[in-house]
Amino acid sequence: MCELLGMSANVPTDICFSFSGLIKRGGGTGPHRDGWGIAFYQGKGVREFRDPQPGFNSEIARFIKDFPIKSTVVISHIRQANVGKVSLENTHPFIRELEGRYWCFAHNGQLKGLELLIDPNGERFMPVGDTDSEAAFCWLMSQLAKGRGQSPEERQSLIKSCADQLARLGVFNMLLSDADRLYVYCSTKLHWITRRAPFGVATLHDDDISANFGEETTVNDVVTVVATEPLTTNEEWVKMQPGELAVFERGELVNT
Repeated sequence: MCELLGMSANVPTDICFSFSGLIKRGGGTGPHRDGWGIAFYQGKGVREFRDPQPGFNSEIARFIKDFPIKSTVVISHIRQANVGKVSLENTHPFIRELEGRYWCFAHNGQLKGLELLIDPNGERFMPVGDTDSEAAFCWLMSQLAKGRGQSPEERQSLIKSCADQLARLGVFNMLLSDADRLYVYCSTKLHWITRRAPFGVATLHDDDISANFGEETTVNDVVTVVATEPLTTNEEWVKMQPGELAVFERGELVNT
């Protein structure tokens, strides 16, 4: 299956260290060689990079590893294709606009029976590629569009309800954001870690790289990283439970 990487921070932060660990799994230390993508929120805008080539030897991925793009919300994905051909339009993350905001989505897993949920004549959002992931995202966005004007709590409840419905169709591990909040839904496997002062040294599992976050941060910084599998060998990651929705804003867990 695919793997996910997300970040929520209270100050613009680069994700070079974590991305270096993830992208090695894109055909290097892992089998996820069917494309990769990453999206960085900057204000309301999104800076997006996608490539259907294996990530571990992608020139674009090398640029991302070495160029510290700073963001408060990041969503990334490495693909092991199951449904849909290997192509640019089928690489995650996917992005749609709703109520003047870009929503970004990435998914890990396989879904069967989506046609039972989707009304091809009544959905506002339609997929460009042929993956079950993008079809699920479009259905989810159509449900969010029907709930216009909801409070943050009502919107969170709707996202949880939709994710539960999709999880009943198979495996549905999800990262979703509207630029402010990072919604993380676990169907089978997701982990997260929040780093804050006093910051320490972290060592990647998939690469011979360590980072001393104390040298790059202030005492006020809060950064949460979400990944399918823990990316470091010397830190305690929180394992999410099946059916759990975690919501992060400015690096902090705001509700579950």
